[in-house]
Formats: sequence, structure tokens, C-alpha cells
Amino acid sequence: MTPFTYQRPISLDDALAQLTAPGNVPIGGGTDLLVTIEEHLANPAAVIDVRDLAESQGIVASVDGALRIGGAVRLADVAAHALVRARYPALAMACEQVGTPAIREMATLGGNLCQRPRCWYFRRNIPCHKNGGDSCPAREGENQYLAIVEGGPCYVVHPSDPAVALVALEAIIEVAGPRGRRDVAASDFFVLPRDRMDRETVLADGELVLGIRLSAEAAGGVQRYTKLMQREAWDFALVSLAAVRRADGEVRLVLGGVSPRPYRIYNSVEEEAASGGLDEELIAVLAERALLDAEPLSKNGYKLELAASLLRDAIRDLADE
Repeated sequence: MTPFTYQRPISLDDALAQLTAPGNVPIGGGTDLLVTIEEHLANPAAVIDVRDLAESQGIVASVDGALRIGGAVRLADVAAHALVRARYPALAMACEQVGTPAIREMATLGGNLCQRPRCWYFRRNIPCHKNGGDSCPAREGENQYLAIVEGGPCYVVHPSDPAVALVALEAIIEVAGPRGRRDVAASDFFVLPRDRMDRETVLADGELVLGIRLSAEAAGGVQRYTKLMQREAWDFALVSLAAVRRADGEVRLVLGGVSPRPYRIYNSVEEEAASGGLDEELIAVLAERALLDAEPLSKNGYKLELAASLLRDAIRDLADE
């Protein structure tokens, strides 16, 4: 491991100034960054601890009913917060299913959204597209846990549980960097390998997640987050689903564990699921239609049935509600 320095600025201006230096990277709880350093996937000159920044703190409701969560808020605090649980339960459910209790007490929401994928080849520095190679050994190799939609030329899946819920809730990600601040829709924050191979988000060098905003329109209604794992707990999702029926009746369905980014079902499935009065045959048809673009690899076809099962249950539950 190459030595690096640790800095803990107390103002956003100081943090952004330090992040402009080549090789300097932000750190929250460090639950993923420190692992990637140990695995020789990251080689920072300095890590800039952003947990003390006032702009990254707190869970605050605004007068219009919206909610802002600082990027440095710990996942355990998001999961336990009364307003989050009451207004955005899908996010609370997703946060409380991340890793172990110890990880949730350390990991930050912003950091969780920016974690690196868990592909076996990438993490072990076997040459692949993600670590500087020119091929994907997983395509014909150990691909049990990888993407069945939107894959290629790399087939990683994004490992974040909260990311799936935030896309379903149509959250806004607040980003800060040397060129100022910008807002990014959660659905646009995550990128496909075909568009960008060096990272899984739109963040540029020197940028960090400052906070997350949730609108009043996305609050309430019926919300679920379901996660299927190989182990009963403390594992990454094989397949997950955030299902939301908003107070205005609109439905949002977003799958995790099937794509390099949270995979929203944008076609007519959401509209028909919102219409109600669905029988079992139509529910099954909608679940099948949602996955028409799936192209499983040699060892992960089982994800199709897992995803279809979650979709059938969610559509049925939302229609009943």
C-alpha cells in the first residue's frame, strides 16, 4: 500500500480546495474506499474527510414538505430517523439492509452511492475493462452475480441498496466541486460502463456528494424495498426492488442487482400497475414485459425469475393498496 495523508477540513471551501490537488479523494465512513486502497484499486495521495462539513450534515425538513439528507449522514441514522421512516420508508428499508450493523454505523449515505462494484475479477485485479484491461473475463467466466440488463462491455452491477430506493423516489443528488455546485437527478447520477468505464457515477475529479433532496410529492403513499440475498443477511443483493405507489397514484418500480445502475421500469408497466384491477395473468404479463430487454449471461439466468417474482409481488401489493 502506498502511503497517503489524511486531512479533515472544517469548511466546504477548504475541502474543495484540497480536492483540486491531483490524487486527493473524499472519504466519508471509509467502508469501501479503504478496502479499494488495500486491494490496490485506489492509490490516493491524500484522503479528505468530509464528515465535518456543515453542508454534509443533518436531516432537515423544509417548509414545503421536502426533506434534505446530508451526504455525510450515517446509514444507521437515515434508517432510524422518524421523518424518513414516516415519509420515505423505502429509503429507510434500503438503508437498514446495508451490510452489518457496524458498517451502517460507519458508512455514509453519500459514500454508499459512490462505492465501487464487487465483480470478482475487478476486485482481484485480474485484467478487465474496469481496471485497465481490454476484455471482460466475467462474460464467459464467473458471472453469477453480474448484470442481466444494460450490460456490456462490462457486466458489473451497482452494489448500493439506497441508490435503488432514491431512484424510485426521484431524489436529487447535490454535487459540489471546484466548478461549483450542481443538482443531478438520481436516475442520471449512475452511468453505464459503455458510457464511462473509470467510475460508476457522473462525478468528476474533485467532486463529492453534498446532500440528497427528497420532494414532498414523493413522500407517503405505499413504499416497499425488498432484497433477495444469497445469505439471509449482511450480503449484497442478488436482486432487489424498490416499489412506490405515490400519493397521486403514480407507480415507480426500480430493480437493483440486475444492471450496472439502478434499473427503472420506464415502459408501460408502471402505468398499467397504477391502473389497479389487475388479475394474476395480467400481473404475470407485466412482470415479463418489464424484463424483455434482459440478456442473462451463462450463469446468472436465475436472476430473471427472482426479478420477475419480486415484480409480481410488488405489482399485486401496489394494486391491492
